[in-house]
Amino acid sequence: MNNVLAGKSAVVAAGAKNLGGLISTSLAERGANVLVHYNSASTEADADKTVAAIEAAGGKATTFQADLTVPANVRQLFDAAVEAFGSVDIAINTVGKVLRKPIVETSEAEYDSMFDINSKAAYFFLQEAGKRLNDGGRIVTVVTALLAAFTDGYSTYAGAKAPVEHFTRAAAKEFAARGISVNNVAPGPMDTPFFYPQETPERVEFHKSQAMGGRLTRIEDIAPLVEFLVTDGGWITGQTIFANGGYTTR
Repeated sequence: MNNVLAGKSAVVAAGAKNLGGLISTSLAERGANVLVHYNSASTEADADKTVAAIEAAGGKATTFQADLTVPANVRQLFDAAVEAFGSVDIAINTVGKVLRKPIVETSEAEYDSMFDINSKAAYFFLQEAGKRLNDGGRIVTVVTALLAAFTDGYSTYAGAKAPVEHFTRAAAKEFAARGISVNNVAPGPMDTPFFYPQETPERVEFHKSQAMGGRLTRIEDIAPLVEFLVTDGGWITGQTIFANGGYTTR
């Protein structure tokens, strides 16, 4: 096993299950200690399973529950990682919420929730990572391939993810003197429980038809890319990498 991350520590926001869970365990398999963040009590069991998998891989792990739309909670998240591991080298943010709804039907509360989760939380996660990461650190945010799409229904989802590209470019410049790289990964529609409630069976088949192999993006397609960006891909910074099997491009 390649222990390229031995002695390093990572924070994975929404790191308990699905893509976040796979990223957490993948980093641990490369030698990293991992703080597994989760938002709601319903995910606690998944977080505990992920911690057990990390420890089985020989790493140290801890969990932290919080709503990251509150900046004070983001600070406490990094405090918890420093308390557990001494310092932080890697910060991965997979937090997100999906909504497919026409503009004329979207409420103010839905708009506010989407921007709080997909934009505000991402901003303050970047801010705190910039303050707290060791020199030579790595930051990755998961966004969406819809940033390169021309489609209906996803105004608040793609719209709330779009500012993260600007946050990332600014952070990449501001953190460059310390050797910290900052990037985004933009998956295509992913074969996870978050995707299907938003779509009809017909639209699911359409999404599949637009990608290589006639399938949705899998979490196993994305985790290795994140792993690359925090290891050998450190010279890449300020970028959004579209990993979607040709679903969209720009």
